[in-house]
Amino acid sequence: MTIDRAGTAIRPLERHHLSAALEIQALAYPAALLEHERAFASRITLAGSCCLAATRDGVLIAYLLAHAWPSRAPPSIGNVLADPVVGEVLFIHDLAVSLTGRGTGVGRQLVLRAFDLAARDGLERAELIAVEGAAGYWQRLGFTSPEVPAESAGKVAAYGAAARWMERDIERRN
Repeated sequence: MTIDRAGTAIRPLERHHLSAALEIQALAYPAALLEHERAFASRITLAGSCCLAATRDGVLIAYLLAHAWPSRAPPSIGNVLADPVVGEVLFIHDLAVSLTGRGTGVGRQLVLRAFDLAARDGLERAELIAVEGAAGYWQRLGFTSPEVPAESAGKVAAYGAAARWMERDIERRN
């Protein structure tokens, strides 16, 4: 666990965070992009999980769903995931910040911590699907928008008309 100057603690996302995380998700995304409880929980328990919670005064203010996953094979929305998974990349499935957490940099903190965990586990690249106009945010974190891999095009399209495939290398930080 790490705690910043503002008192925000970054720790593993656990099942007891689920209710609060689902509330944050419901405020952050349109209905078509919401994960149901079983699908959301399945990401937390995967081997290679880099799912993280940001709390302030014991209250969840942001979460990150990220886990080791096969390259260029994003999971479909709503799928319940199960081990074993051959983790080739860090797949960032979801980042959501509550209204009280916005503008604090907590999203960036979560992503950088997940990169550290992924690098420790030997993962060298991160992939994601940016939704709802978030591509600019991810670009500021070093992601680029290469051509959508043919084998992933249908899954990317399912995330909405503005969805963009993005990826970046993970550098080991010390």
